[in-house]
Amino acid sequence: MIKKQIPNLFTLLNLFFGCVAIVYITMPGIMITVGADGENLIEIPQQIYRASLCLALAAVVDYFDGFLARLLGSSSEMGKQLDSLADLVSFGVAPSLIAYQFLRLSLAQDIDGLSASWLQLLPVFILPCAAAYRLARFNISAPSTSGFTGVPVPAVGLLFASFPVIYWYAPMDQAMVSGLLLNKWFWYVVVLGCSYLMVSTMPMMAFKFSQFSFKKLLPLFILVAIGLVSAICFGWIAVPIVFIAYVVLSLSLKYWYL
Repeated sequence: MIKKQIPNLFTLLNLFFGCVAIVYITMPGIMITVGADGENLIEIPQQIYRASLCLALAAVVDYFDGFLARLLGSSSEMGKQLDSLADLVSFGVAPSLIAYQFLRLSLAQDIDGLSASWLQLLPVFILPCAAAYRLARFNISAPSTSGFTGVPVPAVGLLFASFPVIYWYAPMDQAMVSGLLLNKWFWYVVVLGCSYLMVSTMPMMAFKFSQFSFKKLLPLFILVAIGLVSAICFGWIAVPIVFIAYVVLSLSLKYWYL
């Protein structure tokens, strides 16, 4: 009996890390000061970086709960539902709050930014709605060993978790990256684009291999190579690069891989 609950404990740990991430995202808010020239000096508190770490840990335990369920032969309908509930918080709600804070930061840069309408912030909550739809559809779909329908919610969650780290640790010669993350239109496009990718019916690679062959493993090798090269050249910007590569590879190789 205890053995069957081990995967569920990992799932709850996923939810735990997601809740801690939300605390780090929401508690400090945005720091705004006035410089000597009268202009607003705005910066993101380091606590949001800690939220990124929590979401990374949530992703790790999210992987292991499924792995342990298969290893221990303890897969259950309850575990499936519990996993989706935890994923919604960790990779749906928490990432939308990251987008919310960045969007607040972006709007605050405008001349009348501090009095900007709260309605401009609402689009970020399309993300958890799309995640909930994607997870519910997954729960009622027949199991597949070849791929996913739509981009997995944890992949989108990790993409959003990378943005605070990219902003905080962007090299000085990549100031344009920080500028992009302070552009409100960037966030509108990313939120709507990722929401569409989750609810779409486009086939995505799952990396669940029934046989180990070069043909089946090639997409994984390509992604790993892209990730390593990107990490060496661009640091944390490698995360969105790998995300984009994953989507492009899935669509371009769908007839060959799936």
